[in-house]
Amino acid sequence: MWLFVFFDLPVKTKKQRKDAASFRKNLEKDGFTMMQFSVYTRHCGSKESMDVHIRRVKAFIPSLGKTSILKVTDKQYGDIINFWGKEKEITLKVPQQLEFF
Repeated sequence: MWLFVFFDLPVKTKKQRKDAASFRKNLEKDGFTMMQFSVYTRHCGSKESMDVHIRRVKAFIPSLGKTSILKVTDKQYGDIINFWGKEKEITLKVPQQLEFF
């Protein structure tokens, strides 16, 4: 399973810019990777793991702005087609599940 976090945060004041930067840093500390400036993704190995990360994101959402969380299956994620420039088509590969002992 994959989590996508989409956000549109105000950055007009110094405090708003600090809150937005803090939110992005917290996402990265929690294992999210920036896909685009306001779109972050994270793989979760189980529903329980996903629930933990959703709770964490909710805990550090800034008080202003809009934030959305989207849950995506590995199959759906594997169907993403990305374009970098006009000519390059990039298909993302889903990583193999890791087993922990």
